[in-house]
Amino acid sequence: MRLLIVEDERELAESLRRGLTAEGYTVDVAHDGNAGLELALSEGYQAIILDLMLPQLNGYQVCARLRDARVGTPVLVLTAKDGEYDEAEALDTGADDYLTKPFSYVVLLARVRALLRRGGEPRPALLKVGDLVVDQARRVCSRGPTPITLTAKQFSVLACLARRANTVVSKGEILDEVWDAAYEGDLNIVEVYIRALRRSIDVPFGLVSIETIRGAGYRLVDARA
Repeated sequence: MRLLIVEDERELAESLRRGLTAEGYTVDVAHDGNAGLELALSEGYQAIILDLMLPQLNGYQVCARLRDARVGTPVLVLTAKDGEYDEAEALDTGADDYLTKPFSYVVLLARVRALLRRGGEPRPALLKVGDLVVDQARRVCSRGPTPITLTAKQFSVLACLARRANTVVSKGEILDEVWDAAYEGDLNIVEVYIRALRRSIDVPFGLVSIETIRGAGYRLVDARA
């Protein structure tokens, strides 16, 4: 597995490189936004660890340009910026996960493994299930010509189902893919988001596209009336 670290703190970047290399990963390092973006666009990485406060291009800009270029490589933001609006902006520009400094190296490894499980292969930007369109790069969706407004977490749950359309996805798989490794809450939180999704993507259109498979999970299918 090949990883890219974009981090301007050279000692931290080198420490991460050594640690991840010891775990068996192949690791490249860039120390500014321009160099990181160039590598991310030209090389095939399975995941990117991205600082926000970078020289030249900041991390938000790097992430946004990757998604504009339809590069779906999973991005873990690693930053000292710990405000909720900073995290929201990073996720809205296309990041997949967010970890603040100082951080636990054990948790970092777990987050990287989670990203690789759900995004180790290139992801198509547009997912279509019938007339439902899920744009992973822009993190928006629509049914036919009608845009649908979702929260960031609702979108992530929908994208998880859309990537495996017509296949049963368990609650555990959804939780593992959408919630971070530190989540220790109730597994039934998934049901809450499934109900919210149905109210947004199905009910207003008089359709059913998210099926409940009793004892197994959920399946996203071409909608029926």
